[in-house]
Amino acid sequence: MLELVWLGSAEADLDNIAEYIAQNNIDAAIDVYLRIKDSSKGLLEHPKIGRAGKVKGTRERVVVGPKLIIVYRVVDRIEIIRVLHGAQMWPSPESAKDI
Repeated sequence: MLELVWLGSAEADLDNIAEYIAQNNIDAAIDVYLRIKDSSKGLLEHPKIGRAGKVKGTRERVVVGPKLIIVYRVVDRIEIIRVLHGAQMWPSPESAKDI
């Protein structure tokens, strides 16, 4: 089984998302945090379940409910690269290194 690794950029995204939501509703922040973590754990059983990513070599798993997207790549392990909002401005594929 592959290892699941959260890169620093993804951890920062997750923290920022939870902190933003917690300003208005701590319970909702916890719920979203857990949904994201649970969704990422599903990649261990089905690493290719996400759609092909906007950036070459990545995949995207949509988190049900909050319009968030887990951006990841499958190499010798599963690397969670970023957690982005679906309406967020994404870098162009040409300029993106680690999203």
